[in-house]
Amino acid sequence: MDKKGVLLVNLGSPDSTKVKDVKKYLGEFLMDERVIDMSYLKRLFLVKGIILNTRPKKTAAAYKKIWQKEGSPLVVLSEKFHEKVSEKTNIPVTLAMRYGTMSIEKGITELNNQGVNHIFLVPLYPHYAMSSFETVEVKVFDIQKKLFPKIKVDTFPVFYNEPNYIKAMSNIIKKNMKGFKYDYILFSYHGIPERHIKISDPTKSHCKIDGTCCNSPSKAHQTCYRHQCFETTKEIAKRLGLKEGAYGNSFQSRLLRDPWLKPYTDFEFERLAKEGIKNLIVLTPSFVTDCLETLEEIAIEGKKQFIQAGGENYKHIPCLNDDDQWVDVVCNWIKKWESALYDSKKSEKLISEK
Repeated sequence: MDKKGVLLVNLGSPDSTKVKDVKKYLGEFLMDERVIDMSYLKRLFLVKGIILNTRPKKTAAAYKKIWQKEGSPLVVLSEKFHEKVSEKTNIPVTLAMRYGTMSIEKGITELNNQGVNHIFLVPLYPHYAMSSFETVEVKVFDIQKKLFPKIKVDTFPVFYNEPNYIKAMSNIIKKNMKGFKYDYILFSYHGIPERHIKISDPTKSHCKIDGTCCNSPSKAHQTCYRHQCFETTKEIAKRLGLKEGAYGNSFQSRLLRDPWLKPYTDFEFERLAKEGIKNLIVLTPSFVTDCLETLEEIAIEGKKQFIQAGGENYKHIPCLNDDDQWVDVVCNWIKKWESALYDSKKSEKLISEK
């Protein structure tokens, strides 16, 4: 007989703002072959020979700007979200992180110790990317096969256009933009290397990143991060009734010198200000939880960049975090899975209230 349980997985965080803890965390994150897709020896040289000798001090300083008394914002907010979801479900729910001490192995072990033999894996990433959704799923199945072969795992797919997610996102935006007269809304998504788009293309020919492929129907869209980001923007803009020309997309958090998805968010701050945009709203739909990339890079540094370039008023919209409507959305997914209404093997479509 199945005993079901849920594994929520987010990105992760250093244990503290100490340089040694940040270095340890960055080492695990950047040595992931799906984050930096080089051969092991090249990745080892780059990460441990170069990056970890320069980046941890700067990253630790950035974490200090946003660190809360309880700890890392991403972990604190994820725990609050987890607690609310647990209270509204009748089966065990565990929170894990892809990187750091709140490991996926610990999460699965916790469920196993409660007698769970059928796990509903919910990667907390709306969009598909090698370095986010894929690495979580691969890690979970690696651990399951090695340590818990009798446990069955179903994965909830990416939810970039799921109606209830879009509704929850739109309501958060609407709530936080009240009283702010904006000229433009910038949808800033986490960036990935352009080559990751092509590597993830099952057709090996559709994704050309040329401005047309994202709008041409293809099975490549099932794993195309760029297409899925643009679709999220379209759905939110439609729901909020945004006018064409009053919003746009960009991509943040570049690493190394390779070509990443464009336009770059930091360049957009300067461009928009210089073109006369005085009042800017920025939101980050690729994250469901506020973290270093949203709270420091966008809310703090992004504001500085925009104002210094000539902008006047800047509004950062928070992520879904532990918003009650978002909690209800995820609980609804869980309940439908429990009721066997959701079958990941038979359908790639999300079960949702249309």
